[in-house]
Amino acid sequence: MNKSKKVKIRKEKQWFHSFSLTPILTIIAVIIVGGGVMWFEQPRDSVNKVVTSTETKTVLPEITVYKSATCNCCRKWVDHLESEGFIVTANNENNMNAIKTSLGVIPGLASCHTATVGGYVIEGHVPAKDIIRLLTEKPEAVVGLTAPGMPKYSPGMQLSGLEPRGYDVLIFDKEGNTQVFTSY
Repeated sequence: MNKSKKVKIRKEKQWFHSFSLTPILTIIAVIIVGGGVMWFEQPRDSVNKVVTSTETKTVLPEITVYKSATCNCCRKWVDHLESEGFIVTANNENNMNAIKTSLGVIPGLASCHTATVGGYVIEGHVPAKDIIRLLTEKPEAVVGLTAPGMPKYSPGMQLSGLEPRGYDVLIFDKEGNTQVFTSY
């Protein structure tokens, strides 16, 4: 008769079975949530890109805009300036011609709205980047910039976010002499 021995096989618990997953999952969740909150609280620029400590955001000066209360494209131009970082004070006026004349804008250079910033006059649908360039370069003996008339593809006249095209922004002096500042 064949006698078989019963061998007792001892199963050893593996080390990871002795840990509870709950505290580990809790720690992971706290790290993920905490990191997400920190990410959302970081400063961002106008396109929602995180601004790092090495980047600096330019603070633009206040610009005062004179416009008609009923001018829709004037309001859109103000929106354009604000979206580019300008602080805008918009004044609704009844007699725009008197304002233009007092600021040195001659009829051939006029548009629907007039603005002042940094000692310069901005006439019409001038893109914000041209205003920033003017304020950076600070040319002497000029009154300001103008986009005469109401150019079809200028900020305020076209859909928001599109690039300007098909017109010139002019720099002008107190005699009404002009030069092309930017050509679109």
